[in-house]
Amino acid sequence: MTSIRSSDRTDYDYVIIGAGSAGSVLARRLSEDAGVSVLVLEAGGNDRSVIVAMPAALSMPMNTKRFNWGMTTEPEPGLAGRCVNLPRGKGMGGSSSINGMCYVRGNPMDYELWSAKGATGWHWANVLPYFQKAETVRGGGPYRGTKGPLQVTRGPEANPLYHAFVDAAVEAGYARSANMNEVQHEGFGPMEMTVGDGMRSSAARAYLRPALRNPNVRLVTGATVTLILFEGKTAVGVEYLRQGRVETAGARREVILSAGSIMSPVILKRSGIGPAQELADHGITVLQASGGVGENLMDHLELYVQYACTQPVSLYPWMSLVGKAAIGLKWLATRRGLGATNHFETGGHIRSRAGLVYPDIQYHFLPLAISYDGKSLAKGHSFQVHVGTKRSKSRGWVRLRDNDPHSLPRVRFNYMTHDDDWREMRACIRLTREIFTQPAMAPYTGQELAPGPQALSDEALDDFIRRKVESAYHPCGTCRMGTDTLAVVDPECRVIGVQNLRVIDSSIMPQATAGDLNGPTIMLAERAADIVRKKLLPEASAAPLMADDDWQNRQRSRAISRNYADDRAGLRAALLS
Repeated sequence: MTSIRSSDRTDYDYVIIGAGSAGSVLARRLSEDAGVSVLVLEAGGNDRSVIVAMPAALSMPMNTKRFNWGMTTEPEPGLAGRCVNLPRGKGMGGSSSINGMCYVRGNPMDYELWSAKGATGWHWANVLPYFQKAETVRGGGPYRGTKGPLQVTRGPEANPLYHAFVDAAVEAGYARSANMNEVQHEGFGPMEMTVGDGMRSSAARAYLRPALRNPNVRLVTGATVTLILFEGKTAVGVEYLRQGRVETAGARREVILSAGSIMSPVILKRSGIGPAQELADHGITVLQASGGVGENLMDHLELYVQYACTQPVSLYPWMSLVGKAAIGLKWLATRRGLGATNHFETGGHIRSRAGLVYPDIQYHFLPLAISYDGKSLAKGHSFQVHVGTKRSKSRGWVRLRDNDPHSLPRVRFNYMTHDDDWREMRACIRLTREIFTQPAMAPYTGQELAPGPQALSDEALDDFIRRKVESAYHPCGTCRMGTDTLAVVDPECRVIGVQNLRVIDSSIMPQATAGDLNGPTIMLAERAADIVRKKLLPEASAAPLMADDDWQNRQRSRAISRNYADDRAGLRAALLS
């Protein structure tokens, strides 16, 4: 790679690429050391907007070019060639400024699985203190945080449909959980959201803006990083485009890549780190051949199971222009009311079959039948669940389209290309239908709107899945952490084969977690910041790992009573089986 001259650049101790969820955390935590200088480079702009700040407006920034890169996948072979929408956050806060604000830590066993897959040190007892460090939860239990930057709240659950859904799930034989982010992840109960004082608690609001009050932090927006600069195999800076000019910034200590699961592998490849043949095909000199860069792409898929509501209790009347205006005006005046929630106020986590030690299906309940992006609304009173699997075996890739730094990459998830994915997605629908036929839902459940009462056979369900399944917008894994030959970073987030370069974002996750990814991404960045600073917190003295005591033989249970914390070796064997 081309060396740069110190006279051509301004030097900082750390150069962070990306001001999204992870980059915002790193900016705040690294700048807490007063003698350290930090530069944050962000390709997008600022996040100041009513539609970002207002929780109920969550679909609006997702559909705005200012805040969304506007990506779609390549034709997906498992979905009959359908291209799938892939919104990615653009600007301060990244995807935390356009997401649904659902706060799910994941199951504690997710992190045991990370460790078993080579991410040594990332087991539950080690990551729990960083969830606690990140969050402020009012009324939480002993495993929650009370002084963190990220505001985490529950919705008011004023709509009777929220309670009916949870009660029906319990009637169907599942566990009730007082809080799925505390001891018992498996089961049904209230959901949490990253909202504080009635406003979205994005990474920008929680971490980046406070960091920018420190004199040792500089943020440059509108900065498209072209490549990481090296002397030999040591990262020494970054080249970026801004306002038509090529600029450089030097890194005295480290360059930290936090551009997310789609763009982090792209920047590595443009910098000469990646699969040798792909780099050669685009005329890029290979600095470090690394076959795993851009591979191992994972996501969560979900679909909507929708019903007409026989009582006038859904959110449908508020979807008119007058209703939306009333919500907005009340929120602007008070930061309260229906504008102050994401409306995903209850949900659940279950196992699709016996023989799974922890949940692989997630539910988000909504007292309205509408698509996540807000573009499709059922007429009349209705309700739905977003339901999908969390550990799909399909794997995709992110590859260069060309060597133009302004080009978006080619992305293919290879959704539904593993036979088990079909079995699990059918289970999502059938298990959901069973819940909605329970007595607690009887006063509200009308005609099934989707998939529809005619979709009963495997073939009919597969057709519905193929046409209607959507991304939950949780890409991860493209710069996987581990110790094997396809790992891109080691367990300290250092890029293997070079020096002074780390990747810290959701791309390094060895496995997608059982739930929404923003909370785990923030935790990951919190712990990684302490790895960089060499100030790791001690592991938690108590970190329960709860499961059904007969998970091998039953798919559901009201009692999640077995604690695997003292049998971690046995648990990891079960997780890898």
